[in-house]
Amino acid sequence: MTTEQLLTLVVGLGAFLLLGDLFIGILNGTYSISRVARYAVEGTLYGLIIGLAGIGLSMTYSILNFANFAHGDYVTSGAFFGWGVTYLVAGWGTANFGHLVLVGPQRGVGGSQLEITITSTPVAIMAGLLVAGVGTALFVYLIDRIAYKPMRGSGGIPLLITSIGVAFALRYLIVFVYSNRTRGTTSGDLPSLDLLLVDGWVSVDAHDATLIIAAIALMLGVHLMLQRTKLGKAMRAMSDNRDLALVTGIPTEQIIRWTWMIGGGLAGSAGYLMVLWTGTIDWQFGWLLLLLIFAAVILGGIGSIYGAIFGGLTIGISMHLSMVWLPGGDFTTITAFLIMILVLMIKPAGLFGGKTTA
Repeated sequence: MTTEQLLTLVVGLGAFLLLGDLFIGILNGTYSISRVARYAVEGTLYGLIIGLAGIGLSMTYSILNFANFAHGDYVTSGAFFGWGVTYLVAGWGTANFGHLVLVGPQRGVGGSQLEITITSTPVAIMAGLLVAGVGTALFVYLIDRIAYKPMRGSGGIPLLITSIGVAFALRYLIVFVYSNRTRGTTSGDLPSLDLLLVDGWVSVDAHDATLIIAAIALMLGVHLMLQRTKLGKAMRAMSDNRDLALVTGIPTEQIIRWTWMIGGGLAGSAGYLMVLWTGTIDWQFGWLLLLLIFAAVILGGIGSIYGAIFGGLTIGISMHLSMVWLPGGDFTTITAFLIMILVLMIKPAGLFGGKTTA
């Protein structure tokens, strides 16, 4: 028996024992069916956010060949851009313009006071999501022109170090502009779909549904773009062989520009949707999310957008389901990285390894 086969057997046996314990625990009442179902729903929502943000990171790596450590701060920037517009639309004429655009840094201006929800202020939410995506795309394109383009021929390491500098600069620019205060962004009154299980309820509210619909629509849009458009085909060709793409007349600089903009737009949208889901925003949530995004991309296979999506869902669901056996907090994060390590021990290239960009 080879080492890979032995590892596969051990991991499979461990998964079988955990699933067996879960099944027996549900049957004898040790574990609540409704609680397990809630963990699965929350994990799916969290996984959609990680996967959506991971697509941009994976695209950047497959075409530019460097790990962008500023990607988490693109998530945060997009959230602030979008929520500034949401506050402005929802609170127009009721509060100071500056306070609204800065996402209510003073008391008396917040999601509760402005009654921001997808049902009561749908135009504000949709406008914010649009600005989060488009605004972040343009912002990331500007950063590329200033910071990355002059160093593009220097290799992956200088670009990686530059991205770390960009990450720190963005993080503290956000603190300077928006302050370091955590604030609430939405009102608590939401309609929900309540599903009765054997021992309790599982609820999916309007913001959960908005996240699911928006994330799936954006992922489907990226899929169609890569498979059906000239831009997508050029991206796939460039990720396979940049030199050959250049020789065949593909405008590589234009492809790089669109890669940054699409990746940035998806990151900004993911940030906006995460704030909509959690109901709070702060200056470093994207940075804290970055390690999980990296874990999802590596787990799925670096360079594969489908791997990023599947990896995000795997990370999100496993983190939340692990709370059946473990306390919350940092223990759930450990679970995500443990799964990544176990998968990489069996498949070093990741679950979708070798399938770049598409």
